[in-house]
Amino acid sequence: MLQKFNDLNKDLIVNINGKLVHRDQAGVSPFDSVVQGGDAVWEGLRLYKGRIFRLYMHLDRLADSARALAFAEIPSHEHIVSEIRKTLEANQMTDSVHLRLTLTRGVKYTSGMDPRLNTKGPTLIILAEHKAPVYDKSGIKLITSTFRRPTGEVLDPRIHHNNLLNSILAKIQANAAGADDALMLDSRGFIAETNATHVFFVRGNEIMTPFTHACPEGITRGAVLDLCAQHRIPYEIRDISIAEAYRADEMFCTGTMGEIAPVLELDGRKIGAGNSGPVTLDLCDLFKRMVEREGDKVL
Repeated sequence: MLQKFNDLNKDLIVNINGKLVHRDQAGVSPFDSVVQGGDAVWEGLRLYKGRIFRLYMHLDRLADSARALAFAEIPSHEHIVSEIRKTLEANQMTDSVHLRLTLTRGVKYTSGMDPRLNTKGPTLIILAEHKAPVYDKSGIKLITSTFRRPTGEVLDPRIHHNNLLNSILAKIQANAAGADDALMLDSRGFIAETNATHVFFVRGNEIMTPFTHACPEGITRGAVLDLCAQHRIPYEIRDISIAEAYRADEMFCTGTMGEIAPVLELDGRKIGAGNSGPVTLDLCDLFKRMVEREGDKVL
């Protein structure tokens, strides 16, 4: 799965600390913490007809991650929403938009790892793109990566940080295998998530999703669990092995960038009948209705 360039994005206006600049002129200092050491946190948001789905859940997670990394200063939700609105208006965007928020520790006065070198406050970057959900709704293929998701004794997965090399290495494996993405296991050998999304499995009448011991607690994952609770769809959160994944009747991924995407194949093995199953299709429909009626108005 390779994203294609959208011509609507050729003249994007990017917001860097409140300054609106053309995408070709946008940049950050070589002294910025994100350049120096990946010292930043981020969120992906999606705009539906002037509303951002679960905006404040995303902003809470951004602030919580920055707080866990001991950022000296964290912009208020109101400030970030104002800058989001300014960015969307500058690009004349109202619908089918993906936004990436990046909050770095900021610019250092000299190169180095020590956060005490940061005295100018954080850097807030807002990138909004015309972007429909990126996964093929007819279904995707996964392989299992040899790269593991670290658990809390290495780096707390509740910190939604910018160090994504682990995921990038898994994605390289998926590309080499001709798959769309890679399923990743935790240090114990149980399923964590893919390199970019959370995963769900259907067996009989029950939905299963892995614990988040080795991955962030996804916003879209939470929305799907809310839908299950609202519509009395049985589900369980537990350790799931690769063997269980192979014998699932259905499998699907969830994420802000891709919404809900059926998984048809894992490691060359068909999942269920090898097509989008009824539970996945029902949840896709329920999720579509959820984002139409929910969302925080920004335009």
